[in-house]
Amino acid sequence: MSKKDRLSKFEDLIIDLLKNSPDHKMTREQMISVLRLESNNEINRLDKSLNRLSNKNRINRKDNYILLPEKQKSGEKRSSSGSKTYEGKIDVSARGTGYVIVDDLDQDIMVSSRDLGLALNDDIVRVEVTGKDKRSGQPRGKLVEIVERGKDFYVGTLREVTKGNYVIEADPQSVHTNFFVQPENLNTAQDGDKVIFELINWIHPKALPEANIKSVLGKSGSNDANILSILAENDMVAEFPKEVEDYAHEIPLEIPEKECNRRRDLRDENVFTIDPADAKDFDDALSIEKLDNGNYYLGVHIADVTHYLTPKSILDQEAHKRGTSVYLVDRVIPMLPEVLSNGVCSLRPNEDKLTYSCFMEIDAKGRLVDYSVEETVIHSKQRFTYEEAQEIVDGKKHPISKEVNIVADLARILLDKRFKEGAIDFDNPEPKFVLDENGKPLEVVIKKRIFAHRLIEECMLMANKTVASHVEKMRKESGKKRSKDLFPFFYRVHDKPDAEKLAGIAEQVKPIGINFEVGNNISPKKINNLLEQVKDTNLEYIVNGLMLRAMAKAEYSPNNVGHFGLGFEHYSHFTSPIRRYPDVIVHRLLKGYNAGARVYTYDQLKKDGEHCSEREKVAVDSERDSVKLKQVEYLKDKTGEKFEGTISGVMERGIFVTLKDIYCEGMIRISDLKGDYYVYNEKRHALVGRKSKKQFQLGDDIKVRVKSTDLQKRQIDLSLA
Repeated sequence: MSKKDRLSKFEDLIIDLLKNSPDHKMTREQMISVLRLESNNEINRLDKSLNRLSNKNRINRKDNYILLPEKQKSGEKRSSSGSKTYEGKIDVSARGTGYVIVDDLDQDIMVSSRDLGLALNDDIVRVEVTGKDKRSGQPRGKLVEIVERGKDFYVGTLREVTKGNYVIEADPQSVHTNFFVQPENLNTAQDGDKVIFELINWIHPKALPEANIKSVLGKSGSNDANILSILAENDMVAEFPKEVEDYAHEIPLEIPEKECNRRRDLRDENVFTIDPADAKDFDDALSIEKLDNGNYYLGVHIADVTHYLTPKSILDQEAHKRGTSVYLVDRVIPMLPEVLSNGVCSLRPNEDKLTYSCFMEIDAKGRLVDYSVEETVIHSKQRFTYEEAQEIVDGKKHPISKEVNIVADLARILLDKRFKEGAIDFDNPEPKFVLDENGKPLEVVIKKRIFAHRLIEECMLMANKTVASHVEKMRKESGKKRSKDLFPFFYRVHDKPDAEKLAGIAEQVKPIGINFEVGNNISPKKINNLLEQVKDTNLEYIVNGLMLRAMAKAEYSPNNVGHFGLGFEHYSHFTSPIRRYPDVIVHRLLKGYNAGARVYTYDQLKKDGEHCSEREKVAVDSERDSVKLKQVEYLKDKTGEKFEGTISGVMERGIFVTLKDIYCEGMIRISDLKGDYYVYNEKRHALVGRKSKKQFQLGDDIKVRVKSTDLQKRQIDLSLA
């Protein structure tokens, strides 16, 4: 998260605190206490935010900080010339045009390169609106002030342009301008190295900014440099600080028998795990039996990370900062050091492990009859891969095949019930790469989705749903007013999709004969009907992708609005605390309530929800970037080769094509469509030849040739075969 994002979150929290406080006032010390601010960095950010709010005339300080009435829109001021000015985050394109994102405006403010001044990508800037674009009506502006730099570091390649003179060619995804480096600031970097660097100084827009190199990622173009650049672009680093690693290595491996005696002992039961073949961080295990009354008794056993992760320790602070593990194409960047994620906490077979378990009695119709949430100790009898579990479901014998097949029966019941009750069935293909020892992709395969995946998903969904419902039950049983404040909880929420985006999808599929009625009340049933219409056609994955982009993003929040995509009224993340910090928070909340203690306030959970949601977004972006990188690498040596594809998008400047079998998207630019002059038909969402009337439309089959690839930009250019 950038500095601006951190400050704006503080500003929002301060305003919320003052709004909800008696007489709308608080002292600085009260704010520090309520917001759990302990480090000097956090307290400095609070002070900066208070100053910014004071400058905006949103608060006033006497003995306390007092909230003032809002006189004008957030971010809006007047310049010395009387024109409106706005504060926002700037996104600078590779061509040097800036777009300032302002919450209170429907459109971004466009700033030409000559009016950018010394602004860099992600900076918080104040711009003066100078007019409107004649064609689009988009507001145009001029930079007035850089409020704050948005990034701590950038990524690029070091070049020695002449003897002793060095320039960093910045990666376009990181920053739009090159930098120069004095020899004393090279820090061992050499010509051709991919580096992480920071801004030292920038005197004038026509001069290059000056950089200091912080670390070397490897030789430009190497696999390590390419992958680590993706992390750096997203403000992440792979290595843990030494003090965090040292702390983790001091955690004892042996479990005291006293701790086992305190817990429900399941070490003699048939507990097993099902995970990917290459997994090492096993954070969930299962047990099951069929009761005499015909009901299922399912145990979902989760690694008890919170037993080892002491709140506010340096290990906990690092895990919170990361928020999630990141699964790149060729490596995992874990949330916890490997000694914990793959060792102490991982539910490896034939080892005693501490777990936190959700036991559920479920009837033959998939309804929850009874449940309990308990601290346990297990001894996994078997580690299955998904493929091995599938073989048992398909009939292969195994010492615990009985349990696997009972779970499979229950999973089918739960799956059927979930879709009948309105869950949305997305099924998008995931490309997987066969890499050589240097990380070069040799082959692209689509991950095969088998029932064993569904089996685990349904068990985890049921546990996540049950623990969230458990807190709701506690609130009702308390009978106290404002029970949400007494028992705040951390939900995984998913709001309804954006109606305008759904209407856009309806427009795109209408010309190809598909009727998608959006209406005022969009329901999961309507979305499933659309997905069913395109199932097993060229459009299946395209429409799935369009729909996923139209859906609201799932987030973490103490404010429960339900989960639209799953069709659940109450839902949380409980089952993956090795790789997700929100699950750690949920474990702490549940253990706290069980002990009669309140470990988080609503405001604390709101703050953590924003942070964890942001970290998840960064991780997803990094994972997608790593996939795109390998797709570009794979096609780099196939320039000129032909591929079968499907048109997955049409716009004025060209058509996007998804290559079949490898599920990789490239673009044919309109300038490369030879033999006619093609015009974009907005109603049909198609490019139509003016003379030939030939058209390129969503879902059409097409033969293409790889024209060129760009590893830096992670782009694939195609041409018609």
